[in-house]
Amino acid sequence: MKRPHIFIAAMTLLAFTVNAQEAEVFKRFENMDMSRRFNNRFRIGFYNVENLFDLENDSLTNDEAFTPDGENRYTYNRYKKKSNGLAKTMLAIGGWEPVEIIGLCEVENRLVLDELTQRSPLKEVGYKIIHQDSPDFRGIDIACIYRPDKFNVISYKYYRVNFPFSPDRRTRDILYVKGRLNNDDTLHVFINHWPSRYGGQFASEESRIYVADILRQKVDSLNDAFANPYIILTGDFNDYPNDISLAEHLLALASPSLAKGNDLVNLSFPIMYKFGSHSFAGEWGVLDQMIASNSFFAGRSTSIVPNAVGIFDAPWLLTKNAAGNSVTYRTYQGPAYVGGYSDHLPIFLDLNTSPRNEKTDAEEVNVGSDSEE
Repeated sequence: MKRPHIFIAAMTLLAFTVNAQEAEVFKRFENMDMSRRFNNRFRIGFYNVENLFDLENDSLTNDEAFTPDGENRYTYNRYKKKSNGLAKTMLAIGGWEPVEIIGLCEVENRLVLDELTQRSPLKEVGYKIIHQDSPDFRGIDIACIYRPDKFNVISYKYYRVNFPFSPDRRTRDILYVKGRLNNDDTLHVFINHWPSRYGGQFASEESRIYVADILRQKVDSLNDAFANPYIILTGDFNDYPNDISLAEHLLALASPSLAKGNDLVNLSFPIMYKFGSHSFAGEWGVLDQMIASNSFFAGRSTSIVPNAVGIFDAPWLLTKNAAGNSVTYRTYQGPAYVGGYSDHLPIFLDLNTSPRNEKTDAEEVNVGSDSEE
């Protein structure tokens, strides 16, 4: 699939069919909504920042390549260039106003997040951090940064993933964040980085199906605890929207027109046929996705803004491969230093947060022991 030049993928709130090729679901990057969002807009982002490591060798993880003496010759200048480039990209995703909440994956530890938010162009935003070390053998974690002026975090929890069919295997946790929007609605966000396709899609599929089942259980728990909760699932799922893990186990539907009750809708489904967030061997695919509960489509106080789901493909995040095709501008290609930022592009979603006119999530119900920041 050749990538359109500087496009933003988007989806309307109108019902659509999976193969509606005639529907206009893309906007040009330069036409992206960059206006100030004030209190009636809320932007959610996700970014796989690909190996945001510090320079130190952690004896408990496999991070030796990302040290000054390691295979990648990972120097302080290379680290700072990457960190500052990621920070500038995150600012650009927000347009006139910084993104309210950004899920992150492939960060090594709290230190790199402190550097990212406090000693980079993000410093003036005042982002708060949610982070916990994961058991991943490479030491890469799931994290979240958020603006406390626009999102009041109530609680968060990391769900550990243990594979009964592979007890010694270690992978990333699932991060659950519960917070209050400025219209007093409660937003539930799950941030994911599912097991990779290393060894092939089918050989690794069982692991992603297992994580999908765990996530589905957590969503069901919220639906049992609250009336029509607002739920967003985002992350690098390492599967496509029509793969078994997402379509048959997580039960994320292809269209709002198919949803009812507490169903989930995969807002990234139509993007799959024309666009991509990740490039590998010159091919683009949608591994990074936004999935929403049907409650956003019920005409209530918080909804999804039309044409507001997108892949942020700013020109500084792209380069050309040997065949002349657009690919992501990575930091390394194997051990060779390239100088870019990530093999994934950021994704985003805009919510409309009108004044609240009904009471939902009025009673706080535990869905597991929460960890507080």
